[in-house]
Amino acid sequence: MSQSTFLDRRLFAELAGKAGQSPRQRAHHNLHEMSEPCHRLAVGLQPDTYIPPHRHLSADKAETLLVLQGRIGLLLFGDDGVLQSTRLLEAGGDCVGVDLAPGQFHALVVLAADSILFECKAGPYRPLGEGELANWAPREGEPEVGEYLAWMKAQF
Repeated sequence: MSQSTFLDRRLFAELAGKAGQSPRQRAHHNLHEMSEPCHRLAVGLQPDTYIPPHRHLSADKAETLLVLQGRIGLLLFGDDGVLQSTRLLEAGGDCVGVDLAPGQFHALVVLAADSILFECKAGPYRPLGEGELANWAPREGEPEVGEYLAWMKAQF
């Protein structure tokens, strides 16, 4: 980016509003150019968004997530879909974020309206590929999403 961007309440309100208007209930604000080697973005999230369990298999795709506003539940799964652990990520709480190792199946559930997440990982952007979306969980848009999302939220 050619200018500095402040991660302030104005940006948070804008992102939360856009997320609320989006069919997917989330909105991104990139802080990077797509050609940059480090991708940094702020993400506005609403409680009805579904972020399916997935992983990043490339060795350079560690992912750092920090909650700047709100509350988000993190679920970590084994390759077989068994829930290994959960952690509450909360702005101002005991745990505000996570640094995820490549290859770790993970999912997020939004537990407070207007949550804002900071995400950082290596570029370039690549859509999830073979073996990166969990075959044991519903994909976005599938009829089972509502029930699965409710189960994920119930873990918190």
